[in-house]
Amino acid sequence: MAVSTPTAPPEAAQPAPHEARWIRPVLAVVAVIGLLLLGAAGGLLLSGVPGSGAPDVPARDSVDVGFSQDMTVHHQQAVTMASWERDHTTDPVLHQLAADIEATQTAQIGRMQGWLELWGAPALPTGGHMSWMTEPSHDHAPASAGGVSTMPGMASNEELAAMRGATGPQLDVLFLQLMLRHHEGGAGMLQYAADRAAVPQVRNLAAQMLRSQTSESVYLRQLLAERGGQPLPL
Repeated sequence: MAVSTPTAPPEAAQPAPHEARWIRPVLAVVAVIGLLLLGAAGGLLLSGVPGSGAPDVPARDSVDVGFSQDMTVHHQQAVTMASWERDHTTDPVLHQLAADIEATQTAQIGRMQGWLELWGAPALPTGGHMSWMTEPSHDHAPASAGGVSTMPGMASNEELAAMRGATGPQLDVLFLQLMLRHHEGGAGMLQYAADRAAVPQVRNLAAQMLRSQTSESVYLRQLLAERGGQPLPL
């Protein structure tokens, strides 16, 4: 799976019609704001429940807070890529897939942001990423105190620019390649949070994300092979 989202297009005073489509991610953020109330309301169940065993407010350096912040950033890029594909592909299968990814991950961002607001934690990381992953796992070494600058699976600005400049089958292959790598890159963070988060709802969401994205990755590989593309290395 950065305080600012690296996927946003360069600003222009009067965007051309095709550039105006990049306003879609802004609309997704508006949708997230509406979901914050739902997320915060559900988050009330996370604290003050006798015998729940969950901490009232997770610490700023906890798995729960770090995962929610980093996965928000990771998801934001997926939402931006999916919204671009949805608006520009001519393939009805990929149009539906992209719309599903956008809707699912926007809703998940809303839940995570609702929790962070409830906990009084920053909405996004204030330093590096993945510093909350302090224990070794099967696919990574413990993160340094300052974290890392880029999370696994994230597309570079150059790759995003290439996707924006592509059309037809080339666009579809690039989207599938980038989204597949994005899903697979975030799997380690999802597994870590599913295993180690203190708040049950955070563990459950991470496990749900891992199951759905693992299944979706199989489908992405199938679609990519059908279109003559090869997966990108992590």
